[in-house]
Amino acid sequence: MKIAFDAKRYYHNHTGLGNYSRTLVTALQQQFPENEYVLYDEKFLTRTFKMGRKAQNDGCQVLHGLSNELPLDSRKTGLKTVVTIHDVAWRTFPDMYHFIDRQLYDMKYGWAARNADVVVAISESTKQDVMRFYNVPEEHIEVIYQPVTELFYTPLDRTEARKLLDASVPNLPQEYLLSVGSINSRKNLLGTLQALARIDAENRPPLVVVGRGREYMRECQQFASQHLRQSDIIWFNHLDDLALLQALYTHAMALLYPSHYEGFGLPVVESLLQGTPVLTSTVSSLPEAAGPGGLLVNPTDIDEMTSQLKRLIDDEALRHRLATEGEAYCRSHFTTQGMAEQMMNVYRDASEFL
Repeated sequence: MKIAFDAKRYYHNHTGLGNYSRTLVTALQQQFPENEYVLYDEKFLTRTFKMGRKAQNDGCQVLHGLSNELPLDSRKTGLKTVVTIHDVAWRTFPDMYHFIDRQLYDMKYGWAARNADVVVAISESTKQDVMRFYNVPEEHIEVIYQPVTELFYTPLDRTEARKLLDASVPNLPQEYLLSVGSINSRKNLLGTLQALARIDAENRPPLVVVGRGREYMRECQQFASQHLRQSDIIWFNHLDDLALLQALYTHAMALLYPSHYEGFGLPVVESLLQGTPVLTSTVSSLPEAAGPGGLLVNPTDIDEMTSQLKRLIDDEALRHRLATEGEAYCRSHFTTQGMAEQMMNVYRDASEFL
């Protein structure tokens, strides 16, 4: 079989969508080397209007849009089409997006979801959103969970992890909480800080914040300067050093991730694979990502978040149970091998109808 991919994110995105694309294609190449995989990195016009015909002329049977979209000419070809929809945050959390961007995403991504032969949703939550917002029949959608970057499946030795942290993060306390992800209103760092500020100062571990942001980050920093001690927050930019990020997960007491909406929630899985429990949300895909390793809260209820955070800080046995059960869950549910096998079954089923 010859399978084509819209590989824009594969080549040019170094975060979630790019990692998904590279992880999937690499796994397919390794597990199913008998197939041919064609990666298209086209300019806008070709990518949008001509890539379907190009893939057909190159002898491909299946075209997979890895990041929410398909070329508009794909329906005029004999190709079977697959599109991965990661989330529909522009619909579920519209305040984060400019009006014109929401219209553009609805046009491009909605068209792809309605016209693909198969929609791959990265969670049951995303599947329900695609059905609700774009009227895609359930039988046209396959849920295939994504794994995290391969590095996170091999835990670091704790002593070596601490040495790495001591060398890279001066004055990092032995005990700390962790927040990882883009600093925007959807991720709800402000809610995390509000809950942390309600913890008695003598019992309040510092919070290491890994991520970057703009206006919302400044809002969070302003709140922290008014309601928390300077020593309560350690601000990092986004970490490209995955080994250092893994070390931070390894020694954290817990990851705090009470997001308002996620297509999946990769940091939740990354943390649990290191044996570190998670406080996260009851909404969207986050209960799926955390499984039994998550202490779930309503992300809009600061009182509930505070009480559960206090419980997590005070109860070491609870943290150990969540970490143990959560790590086992993630290792069984979110694997590179499993994703590649499920995706290949999608391609095979689609190509049978050529």
